[in-house]
Amino acid sequence: MKLLIPAVAVVTAFSAQASNKGTPEQAELRAECAQSYSDTSSIATPVASNEYQFVYANGKYKGEARPGKLLPCTTQQYAAYLDNKADPAKVMNAYPTAAGRPTTKKKAEPSRL
Repeated sequence: MKLLIPAVAVVTAFSAQASNKGTPEQAELRAECAQSYSDTSSIATPVASNEYQFVYANGKYKGEARPGKLLPCTTQQYAAYLDNKADPAKVMNAYPTAAGRPTTKKKAEPSRL
């Protein structure tokens, strides 16, 4: 019973962190990423009010294309944006310890001897 209460507290703390969508700085970076990857050429042809245009990136659904609406970046796009295009000061404000920051680098595989 003594271990049950701390275990429940730890699970509650981690679930609260997992449900957190991010800080305002991270939301700002995601918005800038969406702006940089916005492709207005995909909505080149006008659509009727009852037509839908769906956008896919690498076989994954990104969202519905609407005039004036930005589609969110994929995880790979966001990581590439943070590595290459974003202001380093903003990235450091959003991810001060780099914990939880998406990266484009692949994990090293263990060597097989």
